[in-house]
Amino acid sequence: MATLSSDDVRDRLRGLNGWRLDGNAVVKQFTFAGFPEAVAFVSRLVPGAEAADHHPDITIHYRRVTLAFTTHSEGGLTEKDFAGAAAADRCV
Repeated sequence: MATLSSDDVRDRLRGLNGWRLDGNAVVKQFTFAGFPEAVAFVSRLVPGAEAADHHPDITIHYRRVTLAFTTHSEGGLTEKDFAGAAAADRCV
């Protein structure tokens, strides 16, 4: 899968709410009522990530979950990353 151009990345970011570019990744922080809700959110991500064979980098800090999508094998952002970001938003 080919990496996206800078223009393509900017266009796709406009279609996502709250996601930002950080180096070669799209990143978003989600905040929940507490730790159990944060972990439950991550658990909801698992089936879709497994089905797509594309997994975000995940950081959990108590009630905050930060997701970062990048396609490591391609060295940058691909369609898979934006599909993953959109899928994560649907899991909230």
